[in-house]
Amino acid sequence: MEANINKGFALLFEMGCGKTLTAIAIAGAAYKGGYIKKVLIIAPTSVVAVWPKELEEFADFPFTVQTLLGDKRKRLRAISDLERYRYPKLKAAVINYESVWRDDIFEALQKYDADMIICDESQRIKTHDSKQSKAIHKLGDLARYKIILSGTPVQNNAIDIWSQYRFLDASVFGEQFWAFKNHYCQMGGFNNKQIVRYRDLDGLIAKEHSIAFRITKEEAIDLPEQTFEVRNIEMSAKERKLYDTLKRDSVAELESGGQISATTVLTRLLRLQQLTGGFLVKDDSDKPELVSTAKLDALKDIIEDYVVEAGKKLVVFARFIAEVEAIIKLAEKTLPKGKKAVSIYGAIKKEDRGGIVKQFQTDADTVLFIGQIDTAGTGITLTAADTCVYYSKNYNYATYEQSLSRIHRIGQRNVCTYIDLVVQDSVDEKITKALRKKEDLATKIVDNWKEFFK
Repeated sequence: MEANINKGFALLFEMGCGKTLTAIAIAGAAYKGGYIKKVLIIAPTSVVAVWPKELEEFADFPFTVQTLLGDKRKRLRAISDLERYRYPKLKAAVINYESVWRDDIFEALQKYDADMIICDESQRIKTHDSKQSKAIHKLGDLARYKIILSGTPVQNNAIDIWSQYRFLDASVFGEQFWAFKNHYCQMGGFNNKQIVRYRDLDGLIAKEHSIAFRITKEEAIDLPEQTFEVRNIEMSAKERKLYDTLKRDSVAELESGGQISATTVLTRLLRLQQLTGGFLVKDDSDKPELVSTAKLDALKDIIEDYVVEAGKKLVVFARFIAEVEAIIKLAEKTLPKGKKAVSIYGAIKKEDRGGIVKQFQTDADTVLFIGQIDTAGTGITLTAADTCVYYSKNYNYATYEQSLSRIHRIGQRNVCTYIDLVVQDSVDEKITKALRKKEDLATKIVDNWKEFFK
């Protein structure tokens, strides 16, 4: 089957410039115009749960949405539910990249036959011969309209653009990867298999931009100085059971313990928050045990997209030492060879911290700063980055406000983006809501403590 052509467009917007909102607007206009009835959104796992909330907030058209998460049976049932839905609304299915090509799911997506496919963070299909990319190419050949969303400039990874555009519009760079590679790459090195230089990059960029719109933070001068984004994390059934059990035990202990104090409530909330970060402290142990990697997986997506692909620096704040240590290990596995992460937490000597900050600010190869929020959230400048991820936060608004200013201060020339990793239906949501309202949890927790354990 020949690839479907002339029906695709790329939104190459940097993080915080509104590519999701723009894609929703395009899908809505296409639906209202009678061009589409079904859309398939393919996204990194950590972003799948974000799309329904973004649709709910921004869509001005009727829609129904299903997130294809969980085991295969649950995903297939969600697709079937969309197929059977009879009301006049845009049908939207959202699935992660890794699941698209799996047996039965791929066939079900073919049968779903989306009118429009949106690939969010489309660099996930940059490898031309992976099963993931090939499956999405085939689905793209069936779709009438296609959109890719990515903030990664093609200049950084010129050869990676072919697979994304093979999905989007094969007429731009052709259907044969090797013909594309031979045209734009000069090979050499061992066995003549290494790219020693690129050719005709101006021509490549001109072709890429023929069906693309590019926005950088520097160009988006009408954006606010600070933008906030939430990445919603979904617990597995096993993790949810652990969380609910711990929550019930906390309520039972508080209700039977006599006088309620802020200290006792905050201690129980702390246990719940440790669990949303992936760690469980058992009653007979002081050492946190890793029981979930959901947040770490979401952070890995962000590091890959923003640091590895886009070539920018990133700040990550977390509350607990166990989380900081886990993030350091994640960085060691995720960052490319030669790129480094630095960290500041309680055990780092005060006299060493200045040098660590200077390294992050001045060394081009030091691309990730990992800080414990109580230790590194005040008094330092991290303006080499314009994006900060909150893996977890504490309950104190003053500390949170101070941490926001690590990247948003004199010397910063870009719009600052803050990403909260929030486990759905958990204490994370309560903390985030309170801090956004500029509330200090410790001052209001006694009278309203049950609200935080719902």
